[in-house]
Amino acid sequence: MNIFIEISYLISSVFFIFGIKLLASPKTARRGNFFAAIGMLIAIVVTLFDKHILTYEWIIIGILIGSIVGSLMAFKVPMTGMPQMVGLLNGFGGGASMLVALSEYYKILNKLTDKIEFTTYDTVTISLSILIGSVTFTGSLIAFGKLQGIVTGKVVKYPGQHPLNLLLLLSVVAIAIFFTMNPQDEVLILSIVGISLLLGVLLVLPIGGADMPVAISLLNSYSGLAGAATGFVLNNYELIIAGALVGASGIILTNIMCKGMNRSLMNVVLGGWESAGSSGPAVTTVKGNVKSVEAEELAMLFDAAENIIIVPGYGMAVAQAQHAVRDLFNILESKGKNVRFAIHPVAGRMPGHMNVLLAEAQVPYDKLYAMEDINDDFPNTDIAFVIGANDVVNPAARHDKNSPIYGMPILNVDFAKTVVVNKRSLNVGYAGIENELFFYPNTLMYFGDAKEAVNKLVHELKNL
Repeated sequence: MNIFIEISYLISSVFFIFGIKLLASPKTARRGNFFAAIGMLIAIVVTLFDKHILTYEWIIIGILIGSIVGSLMAFKVPMTGMPQMVGLLNGFGGGASMLVALSEYYKILNKLTDKIEFTTYDTVTISLSILIGSVTFTGSLIAFGKLQGIVTGKVVKYPGQHPLNLLLLLSVVAIAIFFTMNPQDEVLILSIVGISLLLGVLLVLPIGGADMPVAISLLNSYSGLAGAATGFVLNNYELIIAGALVGASGIILTNIMCKGMNRSLMNVVLGGWESAGSSGPAVTTVKGNVKSVEAEELAMLFDAAENIIIVPGYGMAVAQAQHAVRDLFNILESKGKNVRFAIHPVAGRMPGHMNVLLAEAQVPYDKLYAMEDINDDFPNTDIAFVIGANDVVNPAARHDKNSPIYGMPILNVDFAKTVVVNKRSLNVGYAGIENELFFYPNTLMYFGDAKEAVNKLVHELKNL
């Protein structure tokens, strides 16, 4: 029986590995998700047969409730709400790890009369699982609140913020050491839970909206590490492998996000655009004239263009304009235009947000280009159409050393012959600075809600 279980866990792990590998490409992502789901199903079924379960009633109830809630979320949550959903699910994973570690502690505690004692291995793994799981749980809830608008998306700072966080972390470590020496003291383990939950709130609350893609990927990594730590608590190799895979891939993704923003991981964790860039004063005012354009005139420009690059941003997601953009892509292609999409790695509110939205609107995968693959093509582009993006196309990142986004890799849309920017207004982006691109001589501002504005453009193109 044990050999069968270990082999099943190995097969499940292989499914996880291949699933993650296939997620690297939009063309194979759905198949990768399916493989990972099969791996998880195998792991769950084998685990249920492995353990000596006295009753299945609560397990069945939990499966039914979880399946219903998960199905409703999958069908009801719009694609624009996907970052919030990912953040919330990360939190559930961390919370589950915390609860499993706590239940294992009380399981051992209740058996002390049967000459079963805590080992150092038990106390260390339980403490780690509770710490990481609790931080992930409350941190993810705050991230969800920020993305949903329940909690302010601005950078929240307060006096003594960093010393307080360090003090709380050191307190958890100190209490964990005392807990290792005196594991029967329930106050110690509950103190670890309480302080860790508070630490999760205080660590994520200062992170501003601009850093949400990094925060989401980092919390995803935390949830994996929490799962791996719980695997050590339960001596479950499958959980260790799965958690390590999620934790490692999350760290790699976080590193990619940080490079895309020219930020260090520590800078993001400490919170706020204010701490980025140069120590000099940030440029907040850009002088120049703004030229606007209406749908009819813009349609004629597009009709005369040959090479067009569309740059989607979070404004497109908020307006749920992905289907309108798909219609624009279709009509331009029907006219023989070369139309492609340029995707910045931190466009949107989570890693791959724009890819997900465009894929959901059935835009062909081979038309989506990463920043490094398309940036050199902008000088040969007739029109760069920016929809709802701001900081990721701000040329100040290349030359203004006083700008908080200085050094951040951007899409070189300003090198195109004509730049058309669709925004509701000239309001600043998450970085809190004006975009000098709006005042460039080759830039035209196309004001309006992204969905309505793109639909008007499509209508005018059809009339032509």
